[in-house]
Amino acid sequence: MTLKAPPEIPLPAILRAHAAWLDDDTAGMQADLSGVTLNDADLQRAVLRKAILAGTTLLDANLVEADLSEATLERADLQRSNLAHADLSGATLTGTALAGAWLTGANLSEVSAARATFKSARMANARMMDASVNDTSFAGASAGGVTFHQSRFYDADFSEATLDAAVFYHTRLQHVRFTGCSGPAVSFAGSKIDHCDFTGAILTGAKFTRTEIVQSEFRYANLKDTDFRDSVIRGGDFGRAVFAGAQFRGAKLTMADFRGADLTGAVGLTAQQLVQALTDTATILPSGRRGPYLRNSGAEKPVR
Repeated sequence: MTLKAPPEIPLPAILRAHAAWLDDDTAGMQADLSGVTLNDADLQRAVLRKAILAGTTLLDANLVEADLSEATLERADLQRSNLAHADLSGATLTGTALAGAWLTGANLSEVSAARATFKSARMANARMMDASVNDTSFAGASAGGVTFHQSRFYDADFSEATLDAAVFYHTRLQHVRFTGCSGPAVSFAGSKIDHCDFTGAILTGAKFTRTEIVQSEFRYANLKDTDFRDSVIRGGDFGRAVFAGAQFRGAKLTMADFRGADLTGAVGLTAQQLVQALTDTATILPSGRRGPYLRNSGAEKPVR
């Protein structure tokens, strides 16, 4: 059974009944707070696992260390709420508003998020592993150190987000926007990046080792000291990108467009790799010489 929250039943009683239901579904009642307004509510460490919070309004609520695992949060409004170290693992976040929320250290593993918003959310060191994310915005979010291992992102937006040392290990990213993001030391190792946009992104020291990159945009990106070893790059626009000190040993560069790119000091590029890529007179080759690259020119050797 579910216990809907009428005005006359205080929240503590609903939480007690829900706790009893979690222990024995014949002894208590599942909490159903659908459509209830709980702005500024103090729910620190509240146990709302498997609760129904569809359309619930929790603006500015205190949910620090709350257990919302497997909860139904469709269309819930949690803007500016404090969810630091909260457990949302397995939660349903369809249409959920988390703009400006505090999610530092939160567990978002295995969530299903569609048409949700994390705009300007503070997500440092959160976990979002094995998640399924569709048509969701993280624009302007502070997501340094977040682990996105083995998650799937489709049509997501990380524009202007801070992703310092975030880890997208073995993640599948399709039609995801990273325009203008800041991601020093971010790792995409082993991931599949398909038709994504990194225009103007700052990705110094990023790791793309063993990554498959298909028809993605990196125009004007800062890729200094970035690691592309053993990656597979099919097409894509790297015009005006800077690759100083980048590593390419073992990479495959099929029709990668380096016209106008600065490859000065790039390490591990071979003649075979460069003839498979596109270069022009505006390309600066690893030797510091202007392109286009000509086989046997030696211009693939970096400046000493």
